Amino acid sequence: MKVLKGIGKFLSFIGIFLLVLIISIYCIGLIFCYGPSVHARNLFITTLLETGQMKFAVKLFMSDAKVKEIVDSNKMEVFDEEVDNTLINTESEIDKNGIELKEIMGSTYMAKMIIVNDPARVKLATIYDGSWKEYGVTLDKLVNSADAFAGVNGGLYYSDSNKGGRPLGLVVREGNIEYNNPSGIVGMHLVGFNEDNLLKIIDLSGKNASEVENVIKEEKIRDAVAFQEEASDANNHFVKLIINGEERNVVGSGSGANPRTAIGQRSDGAVLILVTDGRGANGHLGATASDLIEIMSEYGAVNAANIDGGSSSSMYYDGHYEMTSVTLYYSNSSWRLPTGFVVEKR
Repeated sequence: MKVLKGIGKFLSFIGIFLLVLIISIYCIGLIFCYGPSVHARNLFITTLLETGQMKFAVKLFMSDAKVKEIVDSNKMEVFDEEVDNTLINTESEIDKNGIELKEIMGSTYMAKMIIVNDPARVKLATIYDGSWKEYGVTLDKLVNSADAFAGVNGGLYYSDSNKGGRPLGLVVREGNIEYNNPSGIVGMHLVGFNEDNLLKIIDLSGKNASEVENVIKEEKIRDAVAFQEEASDANNHFVKLIINGEERNVVGSGSGANPRTAIGQRSDGAVLILVTDGRGANGHLGATASDLIEIMSEYGAVNAANIDGGSSSSMYYDGHYEMTSVTLYYSNSSWRLPTGFVVEKR
């Protein structure tokens, strides 16, 4: 009987603790949503909307109409500019062996950037061997299997249950189309490199597979993935950040604060590969769209794009992780991935 009473007391304690925790979290949410700071409220709501499992929580605090109002006041404006190839000189007199790793600190994030002087070294690695698998691999395995020096995640993929073996939209590696199914992907964009080592960011919205294949041939794409331009409260994806030196206009912060992965290119051809933390990692919320634009602009990007984010964001460099997944279970590595941009060894 004493044992049963002890177990009962313990379970009661756990129940009360969980109840207090839930009430505390809810009260914190209410403070964010109805406290004195409009900026904190907007960042809180837009950040939750970008998470895979926490979107539902927004409805606990606000009506659909209010949520829409907040999303509309923190979004990316339409950006129809297309990349002008003449603004990048990949034959510039720059040390082609040069590669740097930079640490960048912001008010709500910490980031790492790889600067690769020779754009020809930036390739796409995939798990494709004639077919796609149910399970992908962690970033370190993707980098090492390509015998590469460094790499980051990139591109749309099925991330449910962290299986990570199947891409979405488009995959091109070494000029070969390994996946091409744009059906149902709103605002699909191609992000990758052509045969002249120029970063291309191409809007493929509304195109079918045959039309996408034609674009790949006409633009002589060698390595590319797809990412998505979708500005509803169900997704909040965005792609273009800077095109031809022109920064994309944002309303408010442009997005919520989350881990991000982005890629850019300077006028001398050097490639900028960026990963930020967030979702509580290192005590940080993450980076917004305006943060990415600011960073890429500061480092001289003529063209830049967002290529992924959230729990997938990770960076592997010279034999170890510089940025790991923010997910607790994978905090020492990355989620499983089907694709990633890698930097070849010299």
